[in-house]
Amino acid sequence: MTADLDDDLWSAVGDPTRRRMLDLLLADGTGTATSLSERLPVTRQAVAKHLGVLDRVGLVHASPAGRERRYRVDEAQLARAVAQLSSVGAAWDARLQRIKRIAESIQRTRDQHGAQQ
Repeated sequence: MTADLDDDLWSAVGDPTRRRMLDLLLADGTGTATSLSERLPVTRQAVAKHLGVLDRVGLVHASPAGRERRYRVDEAQLARAVAQLSSVGAAWDARLQRIKRIAESIQRTRDQHGAQQ
């Protein structure tokens, strides 16, 4: 597992509403709290709070757009998150393979002892 694993980043993307917001922003390029709230089952105020969390961890950046702020995904930070997820996935794959080998070894030992009796 990478030493650079960012708990705040993963806490931010751990929420399904925030992941959906990232999906919408990636699909549309940009969005405001109002435009996102029209497509999500949460209030505009809730969307604004979620965007604040995503902004604090660097996954989105805002720029003024009249009375609102227009958000866009920071693709470099998103790529960093994907790289971390891949690293975590690879580490767990290796662990699961070791567990599988141990379990198979135990089963072979049991089978051998059962055949000897």
